[in-house]
Amino acid sequence: MSSELEGGQKTAGFQPVAPATGKLGVMVIGLGAVATTMIAGVEAVRRGLAKPIGSLTQMGTIRLGKRTDAKSPLIKEFVPLADLNDVVFTGWDIFEDNVYESAAHAKVLDEKTLLQLKPYLETIKPLPAVFDQYYVKRLHGTHVKTGTTKRDLANQVIADIQAFQQTVDRVVVIWCGSTEIFLKATAVHETLEAFEAGLDNNDIGIAPSQIYAYAALSLGVPFANGAPNLTVDAPALVELSKKKSAPICGKDFKTGQTFMKTVLAPAFKARMLGVSGWFSTNILGNRDGEVLDDPESFKTKEESKLGSLEYIFQPELYPDLYKNLYHKIRINYYPPRGDDKEAWDNIDIFGWLGYPMQLKVNFLCRDSILAAPIALDLVLFLDLAKRTPSLKGIGIQEWLSFYLKAPQTAPGLYPEHDLFIQLMKLKNTLRHIMGQDLITHLGLEYYD
Repeated sequence: MSSELEGGQKTAGFQPVAPATGKLGVMVIGLGAVATTMIAGVEAVRRGLAKPIGSLTQMGTIRLGKRTDAKSPLIKEFVPLADLNDVVFTGWDIFEDNVYESAAHAKVLDEKTLLQLKPYLETIKPLPAVFDQYYVKRLHGTHVKTGTTKRDLANQVIADIQAFQQTVDRVVVIWCGSTEIFLKATAVHETLEAFEAGLDNNDIGIAPSQIYAYAALSLGVPFANGAPNLTVDAPALVELSKKKSAPICGKDFKTGQTFMKTVLAPAFKARMLGVSGWFSTNILGNRDGEVLDDPESFKTKEESKLGSLEYIFQPELYPDLYKNLYHKIRINYYPPRGDDKEAWDNIDIFGWLGYPMQLKVNFLCRDSILAAPIALDLVLFLDLAKRTPSLKGIGIQEWLSFYLKAPQTAPGLYPEHDLFIQLMKLKNTLRHIMGQDLITHLGLEYYD
C-alpha cells in the first residue's frame, strides 16, 4: 500500500468536529504591545484594510492526497475554524488604558492605522488584573484585584470569565502578559489537591499566571501561554486540563531569534555540519525588554530560549558534532528601539575534516508584529481542539509546538523543536481530526 495515500476519504471511527457556530470570546491577559497589535490587526483585516500576513490559519494551505491530485485548500476552509468576524475580545490589564490608548503607547502600529480603528479599539477596556510585584519586579500595577487569598483572586477571575461567557458562545484565554520570575515546580504543583490547598494558603510558588490558568481550566476553557512562565507546565494544571477537557499547549511565542534557530539548526544537522558555538544577543526597548532587564525574569526567558538547540542537535547521538557546543544568550534593554527588536547571532560551525566556518545573522524584527499572528492562530486552534472529539481529554496539544519556544509534552517525552517537523505534525493533526489520510512524503508510487 502506498505511504502517500489518496486523500478525501474518512478514516474508520471518524467523529466529526463540532462546527464553530456563534461568537468566540477571546480573553487576553495583558493588553500590551502583543495583545493590542493582535486585536487591532484582526479588526483591520475584518474591515479590509490589511491582509493577515503571518497567520497560518488565515493564509496557509494544506495538501490532501497525492501531489498529482492538486488538492490544497486553505486551512480555514478545510477545518471548522471560527471566522474572524465572529471573534470578540476582552481582557485584563494592570493599567486602566483601553486598547486604543495602550496600542498608541506601545507604538507598534502607525498613528494613521490606529486612528482608523480608534472607535472600535476604545470600546475594549481592561478588567482589573491579578498582580503581585514579587513576580514581576519592574512593573507597578495600578489596576489590580485585591483578595485575602489566592483562592479569592482565582474566584474573581472565574467570575470574570463566567460573565463574559454569558455574552459569547465559546471562550479561549491567552496570556500575553509579562515574563514572571523564574519558578520551578514544587510540591504545591504536584497534584490538583495540593495546588488548591496552595491557593487557600497563599503559597509563594503560585504566580498570577497560574491563578488565571487555574480559573480558565476549572471552567473547561482552553488556555495558551505566550510567555516563558511556569504556568500550566506543572502536573497539577495538566491534571486539571485533562479533567475538564480544557486544551493547553507549551509556552513562549516563537517569534524572532528562536524562530531562526529552529530553522537553521535543523539545516546544519541535516547536512551533518558541526557547531562549536552559538552566541545570541538582543536589544529590545518595549515593556518586555524592561521586564527582562530584571535578572529573575531574564532567567525565565533564558531557560525557554536555551532548550531548542540541545533538543534539535541531540549531542548524545552526535557527540563529534555537538557535544562541546557553547550556547550563550543575552537580552539587553535599550529604550530607543521600542518594539523594534534587533537580534545578532554568531554561529561557529565546522565541516569536512573539521575545517571551521562562520555564519552571522542580524535580524531586525518587530517583536509584536511577529507575535500577533501566533497569538491569533493559537486561539483559533485551541478553540478547534476544544470542539474535536479525538482530542477530548488529552490536555496537552503537542501539535501546537510550531508556535512556541518551549513545547509541552507528555511526561518523559522530549519536545520536538525542529520547525519543519513541527509544521508536519500540525498539518497531519488537522488531517487526522478531519478523517483524512496522513501525508508521509514517501511517494514511491509515482515511480511504479
